[in-house]
Amino acid sequence: MDEVFGLFPTPVLRAGGAVPPALVAELAAHFDAAPAQANAASDQLVHTRLLRPEDSPLLPQLVALLTPKIEDMGALMFGQRLGWAIKEMWVNRMGQGGHQAMHHHANSFVSGVLYLTEVDAAAQTVFSKPVGGTEFVFRHQHAQVASTPFNADRWVCPATAPGDLLLFPSYLLHAVPPNPGGRRITLSFNAIPGGLDAWGYAIRFGA
Repeated sequence: MDEVFGLFPTPVLRAGGAVPPALVAELAAHFDAAPAQANAASDQLVHTRLLRPEDSPLLPQLVALLTPKIEDMGALMFGQRLGWAIKEMWVNRMGQGGHQAMHHHANSFVSGVLYLTEVDAAAQTVFSKPVGGTEFVFRHQHAQVASTPFNADRWVCPATAPGDLLLFPSYLLHAVPPNPGGRRITLSFNAIPGGLDAWGYAIRFGA
């Protein structure tokens, strides 16, 4: 019998309804009116400044809900439940026609997106395979090629609803295609563990 092994898979965790609707609605309303700065690549995308817990009484409630999920993700990545802290968070507001360029997040281990509004199917978060490093030089791509987990260049997040949470390793390249729908509001964040220990060689991190 043939067996196929997916060696060294990359975890991406989607937690449906991670944040209750009432809190999601409050967050969306509060930060929809918050001052924001324009995105460098899209004039229909703005970001708030980096948020602190004292910026809103809603944020400590949110952090308490997100932290156990981040710990779950960390256990997948490192094999142990570690203490985690959210080091920064911000809100993204995208109008019709807005997009987010391909990027990754530096100086963190787990990144997340909390969806605060409905998202048009064409504007779901898209992840991209890194350029070079693990691929053969030759490619096999044409209209008759089937896309599989082993040859795909992109992965599109399944449909999301307000309150859904997406967690992924911070090094993963991701983007948002042009948004043909209505207002798209998300809260993004980066998280770090308290430290890592490699057989006694330990390093500590501080948020």
